[in-house]
This record gives sequence, structure tokens and C-alpha cells, in this order.
Amino acid sequence: MDAYLLIDFGSTYTKLTAVDIENEEIIATAKDITTIEDDIMVGFNKAYEKLEKLMENNNVNFVKKLACSSAAGGLKMIAIGLVPDLTAEAAKRAALGAGARILDIYSFELTLDEIEEIKNSNLDIILLAGGTNGGNKECIIHNAKMLAESGIDVPIVVAGNKVANDDIKRIFKEHNMDYSITENVMPKLNQLNVEPAREEIRKIFMNRIVEAKGLGNAEEFVNGILMPTPAAVIKAARALSEGTDDEAGIGDLIVIDIGGATTDVHSIADGEPTKPGVTVRGLEEPFAKRTVEGDLGMRYSAISLLEAAGTRKIREYLNDKEKKIDVLNNCKYRSENIKMVPKTECEIAFDEAMAKVATELAMSRHVGTIECTYTPMGAIYSQIGKDLMEVKYLIGTGGVLVHSDNPAEILKAGTFNKQQANYLKPQNPKYLLDKTYILSAMGLLAQELPDLAVRIMKKYLVKVS
Repeated sequence: MDAYLLIDFGSTYTKLTAVDIENEEIIATAKDITTIEDDIMVGFNKAYEKLEKLMENNNVNFVKKLACSSAAGGLKMIAIGLVPDLTAEAAKRAALGAGARILDIYSFELTLDEIEEIKNSNLDIILLAGGTNGGNKECIIHNAKMLAESGIDVPIVVAGNKVANDDIKRIFKEHNMDYSITENVMPKLNQLNVEPAREEIRKIFMNRIVEAKGLGNAEEFVNGILMPTPAAVIKAARALSEGTDDEAGIGDLIVIDIGGATTDVHSIADGEPTKPGVTVRGLEEPFAKRTVEGDLGMRYSAISLLEAAGTRKIREYLNDKEKKIDVLNNCKYRSENIKMVPKTECEIAFDEAMAKVATELAMSRHVGTIECTYTPMGAIYSQIGKDLMEVKYLIGTGGVLVHSDNPAEILKAGTFNKQQANYLKPQNPKYLLDKTYILSAMGLLAQELPDLAVRIMKKYLVKVS
């Protein structure tokens, strides 16, 4: 049978998914530890051996082998803009939507100290933005000069005021900088235009970053490493939500990915007000939005999760009214033993309480909020961010959800709560679980066979309640 092999070189595991493209079925999945330090193909080969054993009764011919990667820390970026709440925020959203991990965000004119921070930050790409088209150009030109004179040797994507592009080209050419110029991420005030920058970042990832991270060995086997893993997930989510010309999508959705280091939230929805009489304020929200919470993780970030939530919040989810459980030591143990697999009932319960906290806080940071202002004309309601109250589906992925006996209970922690009624979280969503870790694989498949990718996701994402 003809099949696609879809590969995710993850930060911890290399995951393989074999798809029968004629019968539209997943033949088998397998994973093994990612071996980025030595040769990434060592971990891949171990996973591939497992896959072959699972497929030994099938005559499989892989016609395509496609991959995504978040190995070696994924795609690490710094975003630079003019005003923190405007062009700097627009640059950040463009970078996150491209699947990057944001190391830092800088605003206004860069200082020498900030340039040193950037040089020492072990980054992969810089996104340089600033100014609406025809607006302030002095800041982005200053920042281009500072970067050029610093001798920093990473690709720079320029996505700012188009009036400054000629000056920036001249500056970067004089200093032999590695750069590309694309459309402004915010051409008009409060108007986002992030897709061109996202696509440019993806091209750089494919053409240059892959080799720098030692992934070149894999390219001898695969047809291409197409994108960072988070970009593949958001690609899958968007395909599933919107559908294709021949295959209907399922509508607005949110994906919650709870990992050892971060909790990522992807929403596919326009986020317009769902209640009458509400006006929208602030920066325009992207239809496909991704947020990454680096302090909300199950292992690496266990201590910072405790700091963000507080002991009482974790105890509430544990139903530990008598305070018998040592919350601090449990979090500390997990942060020091990142490969810990919970075995006892107490360990499982604690992990699930952490997951509920991560889900609640990550969703609170992702969704929009509503504010009420009283005026002589009466109450005025303003929305900042996305209204996701009527989103149809909440999709969970990540180890703690996949291995839970009650994944829906974890996902419910991210839904609307009357005690925090100003947070515009989903009210009555249906719950789906990525039981076989196929979302990143389907993002890859959607690049070439989008109809098939949508149908497989509809078939294999599991309903939970």
C-alpha cells in the first residue's frame, strides 16, 4: 500500500505516524527519545524499528516522508518593535504563529546593553518590526543600525514600516547581514498582517535553521523538514476548523497542549463579541492565535507553575482541605526529575491537579476579557482580546491528557467560570482528545493532502466527556 510517513522530531520524543492514503487510515504510530546531542537519526531509527514491527503484516511503500521539528529548543526568536502594545506585540504574534519560542521582546530604540543581551541569547532568528506604513521610521532604522554594527550572525526578518526598507537594505548590505524583507506586520494602526512574516520565518527555518541544528542528517531520509512543530499543530487546527473546498470543517475550536515545559493554546476563531452592545478595544486579534506559557509546565516548569498559581489553587483541585499533601515538595520533585512517570494514585492525582491549573491559567491568559465602565449614559462594555465563549470544540493533547482516565475534567478547567465572569472562555464546548498524538502529523499532511488530513482528524480525534 502507498503511505505517507509523518515525523515529528520533538524536544523529548521523535514521533512517527504512518498513514494509508488510499484507505485513509493511520497504519501505526511509534516514538522514541530524540537524540539531538549526537545524531538525530539514532532516535529516529529506534522509533522506526518499532513502527516496522507494528506494520510487519502490511506491505507499506512510503511515497512521501515529511517532518517537523522542535528539537534543540525549537525555533528561538526575538521580536523587536516600536510601541510595546502595538508593533512589538504584532511582531510577537507573528513569531508565535510561525511556531517560534519567544526568548524576549524589545520596544523603542535598542540600547547597547540590550544588543549585548540579544547577542548572548542563543537565538535563531530576529523579527524586526516597527512603525505603521508611512509612520515613524527613525526607530526601526536605528535598530537596524544597532543590529548591523553589533555583528550578530543570525537571519533577520524585516517586517516594519515600508518607508524605512530602502535605508534598512543599504545598512544591512554594507554589513553583509543575513536578512529578508516582507510586508509590515502592522501596516495600519491596530491592523494585523502577520501571515507574510510567518511564511518568511517558515522558509528560513526550512532552508537554514534545519542544518544549523544538526537536522541535515535527517534530510537524507525525509523529503523535507517543513516547519517547526507548533506551526504544524496550528496548521492542523486551522484545517480542521475551516475545512477545505471538498471537506467541511468542524467550526471554531481551541487546542490545549500541556507539556513538560510549557502549555500552548491555539484558538481558531474570529473572536468577535458574542453579546450585543460590546465594543472591541486594542490590537486586532489573529484568526489563528497561539500563546505559549513558559511558566506552566508539568516538569521543567513545575516550580514556576506553583508560583503562578499559588498553593491554595493546587489544593482546591486536589480537594485537599485538610492540607495533608506537601505541594511544594511534589512540585520540586517533578522539576528535578523531568522524566518522572506517575504510578501511584496520589502521583496521578497531583499531576492532574497541576494540569487543571495549567489549563485554567493558560486559557485565562489566552482569551479576551470584558470590562464595564459606568458613564452618565449608562454602562459601557468593552472587549479586549478574543471572545471565545461560543467556541464549539476544546481539543486536548499532551501526555497528561492522553494518559488520564478523566481528560474532559482537565479540559473543563479551561471553560467559563462564573467566579471569573470577565474572562471570555468557552461556555459549553465539546471535548476531543488527540489520543494518538496526530495533530502535528496532520499539519504536515495538510500541506499536501488537506482533504485527507481533515477526514483523518475527524476520524481519529476521540470524543471525551
